[in-house]
Amino acid sequence: MPLVRISLRRGKSAAHLAALRNGIYAAMRDTFDVPERDRFILIHQHEAEEFDCDPDYLGIARSSDLVIVQIACNDTRTLEQKQALYQRVVENLAADPGLRPEDVFINLLETAKQNWSFGNGIAQYA
Repeated sequence: MPLVRISLRRGKSAAHLAALRNGIYAAMRDTFDVPERDRFILIHQHEAEEFDCDPDYLGIARSSDLVIVQIACNDTRTLEQKQALYQRVVENLAADPGLRPEDVFINLLETAKQNWSFGNGIAQYA
C-alpha cells in the first residue's frame, strides 16, 4: 500500500520516468514485501526555478539530476527493512536510468493502517 511520489526537474524522457517508477516499485517488492499490483506512483516534474535543493547538504554532492522519492507507507517496517529499501532503490536507479547514488534522496512517511482508503469510502486495512 505504499504511495510513492517522485519529484525531479522537468525534461527527462518517458523511458527515464518509467525506469524510475519500475526501479522503485521493484525495490519495494524486494524489501518491503509489497504485494503484486500494489502500485501507486506519481511523478511530479518541476521547472528548474521550482526545484530548490541544496547541492551539498551533509557533504553529498548532488547534481541537477537529483530525484526526491517520498514513500507514504504503513508504520510496520523494521530499521533493517528501511535500510535495505534505501540501498535497493539506489542500486536499481543506478542500473537504470543511470542515476548517481548521490542524486537519490528518499523520505519515508509512516502512517497507521487505518489511515488508508483505496476506494469505495472504506478503510480496507482498518
